[in-house]
Formats: sequence, C-alpha cells, structure tokens
Amino acid sequence: MNFGMYRKEINQMIASLPDEELVKVYWSIEEIRQKYLFTKNMLDKGVVILTLLEKEHGIMDLWDSSFAKNISDETKSKIRYNQYKWHIFSYKKQECFEKEAARNAFDAMTKNELYVMYQNISDIVFEYNNANDIVASDFDYEQDIYIFDKNFTWTYIHTHESMCGPYFYKIV
Repeated sequence: MNFGMYRKEINQMIASLPDEELVKVYWSIEEIRQKYLFTKNMLDKGVVILTLLEKEHGIMDLWDSSFAKNISDETKSKIRYNQYKWHIFSYKKQECFEKEAARNAFDAMTKNELYVMYQNISDIVFEYNNANDIVASDFDYEQDIYIFDKNFTWTYIHTHESMCGPYFYKIV
C-alpha cells in the first residue's frame, strides 16, 4: 500500500470542499482517530479483544435479565429503556454509583475477562481478555458503552451525555 498516495488523495478531496463542509470532515476524522487511539491503548495494555458474532444476543439478553430484572416492562417503556438501557440508572429506577464513585468502583474491580457492548451496535459484543489494567478513564471518549464481567455481577456504563453517568452497578 502506498500510504503517501492516500494522504495526497485525501488532501486533494479536502481542498476541493467548500469551507462549510470542513467541520463534517473534521468530526469524521476525529471519530476515526479516537477509535484508533482507544484500540491502541487497549492493545498497549495487553488486552486481547475478540469480536463475538454468534452469541451476542444471548449475552445482551443476559445483561438485561441480570441488571434490569426487577424493572417492570411498564417502567421500561416509560423511561425508554429500549432507547438507552442506562436509563434505569439515570431515571433512578436502579440504585447505583454515579460519577466519580462509579469510576472508583470500576477501577477497584478485577477485570481479567469482560464483555463490552455498545448501545447502538446491536449485533456485536466484544470479549476483552487480560483486561486487568484497564481503568474508567480509558472509556472517557466512548459513548453508550457497557462493560461487565463474564459472571454478570457488575456493570459499568459510560454514556454519551456529560451530565449522565458514568454508572456502576453491582449485584449484591
């Protein structure tokens, strides 16, 4: 691959756009850059990331039945749970740690093997192995991400809303 050629082509494309389109280009490139930096950070910490494509719905269902099992269907409908599962915490329907207390609780957990899912990517769950060195701040640029242990005993959620979360909930 000739990466210099790609840079030249990209620069020509950008140069051909009117100024008012550059903000779209910026945010598209920033999203790619943030995803790259996130993945690089995980790999630098020795985390092995696997993409689970065949049992993802079962894992998502287990998240629901583990962490929202005492929330009625009526309440879920009222708080738009299907839009954002984390609404059970932001609407105070499930007790949890919030903000800095949530970050501290997550950092204190053993995290060798984890599941990770995103609210808006419905057909993929990731498995993180050798994840003991990850901390809450590693997810500061992620949106609507759900991290939970493979035994479904705790979950950490970082939302897209700066005034909501992060949240940490542990089954007692």
